[in-house]
Amino acid sequence: MARSPSSSASYVPSSPPWWRRGLERLLACRLGGAWILLGLYLTAAVLTRASLLFYSVWSVTWDASLLASFAWGFAFDLGSGLIALSPVVLLLGLLPTSIFEYRLARVLAHLAIYLSIASLLFGAVAEWLFWDEFGVRFNFIAVDYLVYTTEVIANIRESYPLVLIFTVLGLVSAGAYALLLRTGWISTWLTLADEPRRSRWRASAVWMAATVIVGFGLDSNWLPSFANTYNRELAKDGLWSLFAAFRNNELEYDQFYATLPVDDAFRTLQKELASDHSRSLREAGDGRDTLRWVPAPRPGEPEQHLNVIQITVESLSADFLSIFNRASHLTPELTDIASKSLVFDQFYATGTRTDRGMEALTLALPPTPGRSLLKRPNNENLFTLGSVFRSRGYDTAFIYGGYGYFDNMNAFFSGNGYRIVDRASVSKSDITFANAWGACDGDLFRWTLREADASAATGNPFHYFVMTTSNHRPYTYPEGAIDLPPKVSGRAGAVKYTDFAIGQFLREAATKPWYKNTVFVIVADHCASVAGKTALPVQNYHIPLIVFAPGGQIAPGHVTSLTSQVDYAPTLLGLLNWSYATRFFGWDVLHASGDRRALIGNYQRIALYEPGMLSVLRPMRGVDQFHYNPATFSLTPKASEEAYVHETIAYYQTASYLYRNGRYRALTAEDQERLMLRVAAIPDERARLAIHPKAP
Repeated sequence: MARSPSSSASYVPSSPPWWRRGLERLLACRLGGAWILLGLYLTAAVLTRASLLFYSVWSVTWDASLLASFAWGFAFDLGSGLIALSPVVLLLGLLPTSIFEYRLARVLAHLAIYLSIASLLFGAVAEWLFWDEFGVRFNFIAVDYLVYTTEVIANIRESYPLVLIFTVLGLVSAGAYALLLRTGWISTWLTLADEPRRSRWRASAVWMAATVIVGFGLDSNWLPSFANTYNRELAKDGLWSLFAAFRNNELEYDQFYATLPVDDAFRTLQKELASDHSRSLREAGDGRDTLRWVPAPRPGEPEQHLNVIQITVESLSADFLSIFNRASHLTPELTDIASKSLVFDQFYATGTRTDRGMEALTLALPPTPGRSLLKRPNNENLFTLGSVFRSRGYDTAFIYGGYGYFDNMNAFFSGNGYRIVDRASVSKSDITFANAWGACDGDLFRWTLREADASAATGNPFHYFVMTTSNHRPYTYPEGAIDLPPKVSGRAGAVKYTDFAIGQFLREAATKPWYKNTVFVIVADHCASVAGKTALPVQNYHIPLIVFAPGGQIAPGHVTSLTSQVDYAPTLLGLLNWSYATRFFGWDVLHASGDRRALIGNYQRIALYEPGMLSVLRPMRGVDQFHYNPATFSLTPKASEEAYVHETIAYYQTASYLYRNGRYRALTAEDQERLMLRVAAIPDERARLAIHPKAP
């Protein structure tokens, strides 16, 4: 039935909700596009954080700190979004008033928004994969990955189905863009963007002021010290963390960390180092040095000038070896070798990356904050294990399966007297299999045998620092070498292949005339996994050290003392029964007295670990101390004890001082001659010097 005009009420449209009115007002101006992009950035950042939380559901702590993680995270998301979009805001403010009346300008605007969506999704996937590998947001490792693009891009291409990933990203980006179009927000912005010049400049100025206040006012060091590191990492923004890592790749110790008066720090350190029964060789009145004389641990016996082949294995956690973890069956060759070797049961890496392991194994220095010394300027002619070997006439070489320019390895080793043998120095016929990171370990060990034959032919002893690559993503190696297929077996297959290659290498070495006059050292650079609930998960620094002397010069057994990578060089020289001048921070753990300790760290936190105690130094002069339970891997905060704090500060402050002031230098021939006069005055050394008058 028709309604009469008199009975009909006039229709009054309802007013849109306040949030929609505010949104339309933001979009109805020149900077509307920037607001759209900021909204997309914040949405992507929050969803990324939520996905990482889901991935680590069993690792995070589910308490109020998780809410704090998301609150802090949003603040950093906002700051990084404002900074990232500043160029867009400036561009929109400078473009002519009627720019979007042109078809090309509108097309470019649509394209820019689509590419922004695709970039945000790509970043989210990259963060997910980085978290899967390292358990943290973007950090120094990501910065290095941007620098060494050749290896990294090849590694990514070999590790992941990139065609599938990019196809899915393109389709999802198109879908997200279509949904955004349906909201009408882009059309609203482009239709109403013709804003007067003064108005848009004023809006741009307000945006830039907010950027300065919110973006540059935030500091990553403001983040609370969450009890669980996963919760703290969730509080970060990926883009912000990436640029913060790039900006802070070197941390000046005196500026950011707790300090002592310099002379007090050196006195504390020198008291520690005297535990190896060494004698000071410092000049009178010069207390700022670690130069000292280490006497032979067995005075009645001669020095042993054995060859030393040090196999440094990529990412070989102690848990991979059955001698430490009975559930593992990946290393039958190393298990057999260990039964005939001197095994260090409590040996710890100083850091979480290969360059840190190399630094500690060659320099015997604590892990100073920031980048490894391998990547810093003025890192040539340092006091290294190689410099001590060369003083006895040894041939020293760095042998690496990849391209040694990665991580500045070639520059560091060549600058410190080592010959370089890497992928670039061999012919293509010398490589039977390679991936992004380098030739397979079987090829690497074949090169090592050839170098050893050549060195032995000269009649001179040799010391080789051999660095493997196979235990690294994409985990590929020659088909049929072991009973696990490459790549699909993941790290388990890579570990087992490296174990197989080491066993094969030693069997071939056993046919050589120099075999029984050689010490074979098997040591890791760092653990496979560095993630943990605590900032410094001590258990994730535990690595193997196996010393095998087939000629019987070093007795098999187990060393149960707590030991660090900085102790490797002096302990090895002690096994060879050498007396020598040294600047090493480590000591011969087999003959030193006093408390045992390990020095561990990451890029910002550095620590001294002693049985049951972990003392941690962090930026902004923070100091934390914990009780550590090795059975449960738990850290319990405790009140600081001044003696432990001073000891921790002394190690790291003096290491930074010596490097920064160019005082951790190798000894020249003139230095050696001058020092011998002082050493001759030590009664215990007179008889040895009569036999070895040129010994340094």
